[in-house]
Amino acid sequence: MSQLSLLIQHYGVFLVFGTVLLEQFGLPIPAFPVLVLAGAMAVDGGASWQLCLAAVLLACLICDYFWFRAGRYYGKRVLRLLCRISLSPDSCVNQTEDRFRRYGPKSLLVSKFVPGFNTIAAPMSGALGTGTRAFLGFSASGALLWGGTGIALGAVFHDSVDGVLAALETMGSAALMVLGGLLALFIVYKHMERRRHRASLAIPRIAIAELQALMEGGHDPLIIDARSSTAQELEAAIPGALLYNSCEPGQLMASLDKDRHIVVYCSCPNDVTAAQVAKEFLANGFHRARPLHGGLDAWHAHQAQAPESRPAAA
Repeated sequence: MSQLSLLIQHYGVFLVFGTVLLEQFGLPIPAFPVLVLAGAMAVDGGASWQLCLAAVLLACLICDYFWFRAGRYYGKRVLRLLCRISLSPDSCVNQTEDRFRRYGPKSLLVSKFVPGFNTIAAPMSGALGTGTRAFLGFSASGALLWGGTGIALGAVFHDSVDGVLAALETMGSAALMVLGGLLALFIVYKHMERRRHRASLAIPRIAIAELQALMEGGHDPLIIDARSSTAQELEAAIPGALLYNSCEPGQLMASLDKDRHIVVYCSCPNDVTAAQVAKEFLANGFHRARPLHGGLDAWHAHQAQAPESRPAAA
């Protein structure tokens, strides 16, 4: 047996546990290939698939319960934090919030198979008030399904996996460099993907002070809430804002004056959803459409400072 195989045999369960734990906490470490490797080693008697599956279950439950409690106590704030530290495009959370709302905690059964969805499923469960027992049941079932699938694939294709291990063994220390290089390329690719996504939405923003000036100056700007229905459930909209998801965009645009100020806001990092909607308005001739810089957070911060600023102004 090769030295690499012996290493996996002796420390395979800890490798599975550590890799899954780090990935579920949000680090850009792909754990699924490790599960496939563990499944292949189990066929050859080099690892216990039962212990590996138990390690997957334990690691997933630790992370999921942590994010579940964080979502219960901090709500939308923890979702924004996860999207900031994720290497996925900034719209990852916003695009999956309503998907979770549609299927509820049952979506935890498949969430680990869907990039981005796995990021928000556990904290969203807590934020929307899912019961702890129901959450743990669906979370455990989803972890077993995800982990079992990876291990089963490794068992089915163990001959191919053994060939890869043999090739890595002949490379010696260079194998670690190759694996490290592949991981680095993966991280660089995801980072570049995120930067490209941001660049595509690089349009002028409107500051909260400028929006306030438009409102006080009688310009009657149309404020549009571009958040998902789930986000709107977690935080109230700006008073008087039009809910974009509740109307048909074509009919809405046909009913508006194209010279009117259009201000779109969201609650996701870098205002990406607001920028996407604002670009739709710009493409249809609304040359005064802009996303609100800082989104709903900027509005709340401005409202919190307003009572303090009024006495000083007087």
